[in-house]
Amino acid sequence: MAQCVQSVQEFIQDSFVPMVAVLCSEDAEKVTRKNNLNFSELLRPFCRLTSEGHMRDPNNQVQVVKNLRISVNNVVTRPSVPTSGVHGPAQRRLLSEVVSACQPAEGGVANVITAGDYDLNISDCSVKASVPWYSDWRDTLKELSTSKHYTATTPWFEAYRESFLQSMPASDHEFLNHYLACLLVVSSSEAVPVEQFLKLSQEQHRIQHNGEYTNPKWFIPNTLKYYVLLHDMSQGDEQRADSVYEDMKQRYGSQGCYLLKINSHTAAAGTDEQIPDPWSQYLNKSSRQTPTPVVVNNTAVENNVGGAPEMDGHDSAENGDLDNTHPLQLETAIDMPGSLDSLRADAVETKTTTVYTGVAAVTSHGACLTLNDHNRLRLFIQEFTFRGLLPHIEKNIRQLNDQLVSRKGLSRSLFSVTKKLFGGGKVPEKSIAELKNTSGLLYHPEAPELQIRKMADLCFLVQHYELAYSCYHTAKKDFLSDQAMLYAAGALEMAAVSAFLQGGAPRPYPAHYMDTAIQTYRDVCKNKVLAERCALFSAEVLKSQSKYSDAATLLIKMTSEDSDLCSALLLEQAAHCFINMRNPMVRKFAFHMILAGHRFSKAGQKRHALRCYCQAMQVYKGKGWSLAEDHINFTIGRQSFTLRQPENAVSAFRHILTNDSQQTSTQQGAFLREYLYVYRNVPGVREVALPQLPLPCINSSATRVYFGHERRLAEGEKQAATHVSLDQEFDRDLAAVWQDLEEQVVAAANRGLVPSTFYPTQCCLNSQTDNLHFPLAVVEEPIIVEVAFRNPLKVPLVLSDLSLLWKFTLKDFSRPQPQDIMVEDAVTISNEKEAIAPRARLKLLPRQTGQLNILGLVYNLASTPSTGDSTINTTAGTSVRGRQDLEIQGPRLNQTKEEKTSVSHGPDRRLDPTITPPMPLLEVFFLQFPTALLCGEIRKAYVEFCNVSHVPLCGLRVASTHPDFFTFGSSSLATPLTPLSPTSFENCSAYKTLATPPGATPGSVTAVTLVSAADFGSGGGGVFGTGGKRVAEIPLGEGTLTPGESTQLPLWLRGPDQEGVHEINFLFYYESAEKGGKISHRVLRHTVFICASRSLSIRATACRSNTLPEEEREEGRNGSMLVFVDVENINTSEAGVREFHIAQVSSSSKQWRLHKCINPAEDKDCKLTTRERGKLCFRATRCKPHEGTHSHYQQCQTVRRISFLSPDLFSIISSTTPCADFFFRRCQPSESWRPLIAVETQGRHSRSQGAGPGGGAEDITGVVRKCNEVDLDIIVLWKAFVVEDNKQVILEGQLHVALQTIGKEACSLTQKEEAQEMVLLKFKPELPPPTTRPSMEQLSHLIKTNLHYPESYSHPFVQKSLCMVPVTLMLSNCSLAQVDAIIDLRHKTTSPESLEVHGSFTWLGQTQYKLQLRAQEVMRLPLRAGFLHAGVYNLGTPRVFAKLADQGAMCETSQQTATPALIIINST
Repeated sequence: MAQCVQSVQEFIQDSFVPMVAVLCSEDAEKVTRKNNLNFSELLRPFCRLTSEGHMRDPNNQVQVVKNLRISVNNVVTRPSVPTSGVHGPAQRRLLSEVVSACQPAEGGVANVITAGDYDLNISDCSVKASVPWYSDWRDTLKELSTSKHYTATTPWFEAYRESFLQSMPASDHEFLNHYLACLLVVSSSEAVPVEQFLKLSQEQHRIQHNGEYTNPKWFIPNTLKYYVLLHDMSQGDEQRADSVYEDMKQRYGSQGCYLLKINSHTAAAGTDEQIPDPWSQYLNKSSRQTPTPVVVNNTAVENNVGGAPEMDGHDSAENGDLDNTHPLQLETAIDMPGSLDSLRADAVETKTTTVYTGVAAVTSHGACLTLNDHNRLRLFIQEFTFRGLLPHIEKNIRQLNDQLVSRKGLSRSLFSVTKKLFGGGKVPEKSIAELKNTSGLLYHPEAPELQIRKMADLCFLVQHYELAYSCYHTAKKDFLSDQAMLYAAGALEMAAVSAFLQGGAPRPYPAHYMDTAIQTYRDVCKNKVLAERCALFSAEVLKSQSKYSDAATLLIKMTSEDSDLCSALLLEQAAHCFINMRNPMVRKFAFHMILAGHRFSKAGQKRHALRCYCQAMQVYKGKGWSLAEDHINFTIGRQSFTLRQPENAVSAFRHILTNDSQQTSTQQGAFLREYLYVYRNVPGVREVALPQLPLPCINSSATRVYFGHERRLAEGEKQAATHVSLDQEFDRDLAAVWQDLEEQVVAAANRGLVPSTFYPTQCCLNSQTDNLHFPLAVVEEPIIVEVAFRNPLKVPLVLSDLSLLWKFTLKDFSRPQPQDIMVEDAVTISNEKEAIAPRARLKLLPRQTGQLNILGLVYNLASTPSTGDSTINTTAGTSVRGRQDLEIQGPRLNQTKEEKTSVSHGPDRRLDPTITPPMPLLEVFFLQFPTALLCGEIRKAYVEFCNVSHVPLCGLRVASTHPDFFTFGSSSLATPLTPLSPTSFENCSAYKTLATPPGATPGSVTAVTLVSAADFGSGGGGVFGTGGKRVAEIPLGEGTLTPGESTQLPLWLRGPDQEGVHEINFLFYYESAEKGGKISHRVLRHTVFICASRSLSIRATACRSNTLPEEEREEGRNGSMLVFVDVENINTSEAGVREFHIAQVSSSSKQWRLHKCINPAEDKDCKLTTRERGKLCFRATRCKPHEGTHSHYQQCQTVRRISFLSPDLFSIISSTTPCADFFFRRCQPSESWRPLIAVETQGRHSRSQGAGPGGGAEDITGVVRKCNEVDLDIIVLWKAFVVEDNKQVILEGQLHVALQTIGKEACSLTQKEEAQEMVLLKFKPELPPPTTRPSMEQLSHLIKTNLHYPESYSHPFVQKSLCMVPVTLMLSNCSLAQVDAIIDLRHKTTSPESLEVHGSFTWLGQTQYKLQLRAQEVMRLPLRAGFLHAGVYNLGTPRVFAKLADQGAMCETSQQTATPALIIINST
């Protein structure tokens, strides 16, 4: 329970005080009216005694009376309140006004209660400190309060309690509020004052003893009459007053009369002396009993002391429907008081309100009184009490005690008798359920039971609580025995209070007495007013004993539907009890504050209802109680709107809409419509600036900014470059690919070096891009801002008239910059918009250079009409205009130690672009660009470049992730445009063709050409490192592209070697012809997806020829070998391919060339259908050395082509574009395309450089490898016949095979590497790399062997059984090092298959030879073979082992030739 100003003892003592009546003559009233007061009002501030009084009890013991207060009132014969047990309308209005007038004072000290983990602000600032729109209410509490914690006070409850007790009707069952004395007041100006005293005395006697008046009620028949002579010091004769007073003392005794002199203040005394006004606080309370209606128009009446009458809901007709609503029920917007209609009604009602206020509230009091007069009034009360009232009470106590003793026949003192009575056994009391309903039983005024009650009440009034308790206890037993329940309940109530007030507390507080009294009052007697009074006393007593749980239970039990105001106050006090417990129950506090706020609202106490809800929000906020928060905020908004607090109302509704609400869609729609209505109907909200709107939620970090024009759509056959658009999702890996491409092309444009000021181009900025730098935009090129919205509600939102809020600072980059100018009215940026739910794209078009800052978004917000709601015009009536700021938080900094230990974020400048001068703008279109190709297929397309800006461009380049996919042709060779028109490519070759010479046969050599890789953009001079292979300069007519100009260039494409879908990226780079701008270059991106289908699979193998070098020289050849080419059609006919034709085979090498095709002559045409395989065999010879060596020739390769088509067709020139381009580009696998910038690489010929002998293990390995190296590239050109749309189309293509080593097969398709198994990592010190040694396969080709012998030999076996045939073994050292060879002739074929075909023979003579061959030496070794029978024999049985001469540890390897050497032995 909240802390009160008075202690519990003081509160109870002031609730029951001696009552004194006042009767005044007319002249006396005139004297007091000079001060705007009547006589009782004049005495009221001085009715509390400041000194102690004394009296004796019946046992003649002195009783001290401390801090006694008396109540002085005018005699009113008409009852002001009913005695039916419930308050009437007047009393309800009075109590409502009292509570309404007592509000928390603004600007006072905050009262903060620490309850568990909560710091609850229960004070005048609670409305400000606890509302949900404060970001951190704990910080606000710290600012409002000091380190000292104050206990909360509720002055409105104390005012209600005081007014409630004062308005209690006088009852017959108790005498505490009956009058004990009567003051008869006569003015000294009367002609005969004694006669006036007689008249007043007779009037008092008539009122008390005549049966006409039931009110006021008098304590005892012999009422004390005290005669007061009132003298006006400003007018009357003081000597006459003194003489009259002397006469009065003679007549009434000195203790029964008093001369009171007042009005000493005169006008001549001046006004310098400030006289206090102690009457205001008393008169404001009493003036409400006689209200005067005053109409106030359009005023904020809630702050007035005599404010608007917030009526109790029990008597309000319009609140009748609210009685059945639950306090936690959220009303809909259709028929509940939270609807728009109720808000409109509340708004209308607050404009014209009837206010009840007293006249005395605006007048001054005591103007004719001085401080001496105040002292005289205080002295008069003291004299009356000590000399008149207390002796009168003491005398009556004695008389009542004597009467009771004589009647009962007991001992002299009742006090001693009660001790004996209570010392023995107690008679068990009957429960309330067992008692009859005898609340209507009335006793005779002289009944002994009532005399005991009178004596108890007199003792209680003079603070003799021990004797009072004894009398109450005795009376209680008598009343219970008579079943007079009303009297018994009163005795129980006062007995419990007396027991509590006894000094020293000889007995504990009997709480069960109070519970029984409350239950009796409420259930048996049906008197809820007395039950409420009893509950108030008991709750205060329990609270003083720290029994907060019992007090809260009692208060909650006293709530009912009869009085909303009383229930609200009791629930509030119960809530305070919960947080004052030893273990505070904070959630119960909040829940009961919600209930109290609901009852306050029903009672019309809007401000108190708002305060209760705000205090409860401190507990529910941020704890996950979303529905409770919604209810509280909704009520706060509604009450704030009614109380003309627009900021609080709008903020509360905003809080409901910003959270992810769990309400139903209907309820959310009601919330939204109320918010919009309140927003539109609150004046002054939009006067200063556009306010922040809560809906929809904007994900600022997801804001994307696009710089430049949107991509132009395709026009006819033209396909525009994809570039970058807002429709594309950001891919970090792909962005890294584009950045690397841009670095390569920038390095190529800057002589192989990337400038230190280079910053990659970012056309679209988002949360994943690098936004630390100010982005650069170009004048007259739009800036598109995409804002991401999120609707947290389940109802649709309508946004209209969206526009960006921006700030622009004008800067001129062409001359020294002037001072920053804020552009306000001068519109330099135009606004456009495009809505794409749930995103909105808004466009800004810069007109001048400078610095642009995009601040936020401005829009109209509206809701869709609810079903059946025809009263709301959504488009016009409930739409509001506001703004939301775009505040983007940058990435968290995590570099330094300070940044890692703290939370700091870097800048994000995506919304702060710098507007730069004009730049060129390139658009690229592709014509006849395919989407599907066969592997290796060659297709010709066209590219159109357009400059759509007003600035010329130059330095056009292109970089790609797949440079082997396309070519613009060789710049050094004249490339005819074939075909001349890009309308069709049917039956037209993309290659440069040449008519076959007459008489040429298929399979013959057509031409031999020397070409350089540098001519085709690979290797060589004029190329910038490996990046040069990926960056190609695009030839323009005059090196520039003027504004509005366009050009069209051919583009050859080749299908990827691997099947599947390939993503190929092009990056077009260009610069401005006007140098010196802030933007050095611009780029244009294009991405294509090519679906590659299977075509042919080429496998090639090189084998050594068995001819010796001498024979080759005789034939004019400088070395030869055989090349076997296997061609397989692996196409699955999904592309409609009917068959493939091998059109031509070309070779490229620095050492070898194809000599001729040695296939059978009848195979003149090579056609392959599905899954067919063909085998081609070629003889290759070494190239002849040219006379005179030049650096140009060092990098040239010999290209020789062999045609397989009939002589009447054209042959393909494979040494020019596009065949040569794709051949020289194929060496870069696209999987490992990322090169190092500004690093020179050597040509492919560097791998052919051998090392001389004696160079260590590496040199020996190089010698062996050189011996086996071939370095021959095969180019197979094919044609495929495809049927499309019932017509035949010829497709062309080429495949490449690189032969590197003799005997090792090479394939045109790259074999997929198998995934390596995961190996456990072992951390060991790094060992030196092992010495590279030649492999067994490499050693097997050191020596080439050949057997020379006659094909047939005749011998007469009849005459001579042994036939000896001479055989010569030719040994040729193929390496450049000395080789040791071992020839072993002991080997014999033992396999049964060989024995069946070939006979057995024997080598004669020496069976093992050890020879040494110098570099490239040819040695002849004569041998003899012996035969015993005629037949066919295989002479290829010698085993040849070889090793390098200086490598003794090397393992010898067999040099057995693969082909058999057959000889026929004939018998003659």
